[in-house]
Amino acid sequence: MFIIANWKAYVEDFEKAKKLVATSKKLARSRTGTLIVAPPAPFLGKLAAGNISNVAFAAQDISASTGGAATGEATAAMYAASGATYTIVGHSERRAAGDTNDTVALKITRSLAHNLTPILCVGEHERDREGRYLAFIREEITTAFAALTAKERLRIIIAYEPLWAIGKTAEHAITPNDLAEMVLYIRKILAELLPGKNAMHAAVLYGGSVEPDNIRALAAHSGINGVLIGHASVDAATFTALVQQLS
Repeated sequence: MFIIANWKAYVEDFEKAKKLVATSKKLARSRTGTLIVAPPAPFLGKLAAGNISNVAFAAQDISASTGGAATGEATAAMYAASGATYTIVGHSERRAAGDTNDTVALKITRSLAHNLTPILCVGEHERDREGRYLAFIREEITTAFAALTAKERLRIIIAYEPLWAIGKTAEHAITPNDLAEMVLYIRKILAELLPGKNAMHAAVLYGGSVEPDNIRALAAHSGINGVLIGHASVDAATFTALVQQLS
């Protein structure tokens, strides 16, 4: 079970960042699975330095550039050198800032070239009765996989983040049944893209709103392999409660 803590830009104080990592390391010692922390870029190198714990580190995003004359860009090579082993690619907030499906595909290629495991975020803005959102998600996935070899495709982690469910309370978030249907649909797409029966073993995560009150039901009845947690991951007490529900 993957648990990914995406701190976004909520943590601006390095002392708080260290305390959150310490909490994550403590939680990782008492559970199986993979716990990944995605801190803001300026903190990642210092937090990951000399890391020998069960906590892994991820970049929240990477540049599509390979370096050179690209002021302000942080490349896959830089993140790999800083201690990251995963990258979040195609997050809804980065797509809203201009990343297209083609840009996301390029960033995945850059990640894999430096042995970083991509966490590909996909998801619809809203659900229409005609089911056009299904084609939207299919396009996000197929474009991301198009230029990859069969071996590279096996490394991709999918994080489904329906934008309409983000920020909602557990009562109004996605239901376990609806999530289960989407996980099956994503695996159906992956079955067309991955060799053999690998689609059933691919990691599919949920990246919508989760709370201690709904995370266990979502994980138990949907077929997901983990969660991508945003704002709730920067509150130590809430994050601890979420992790304990999945342990």
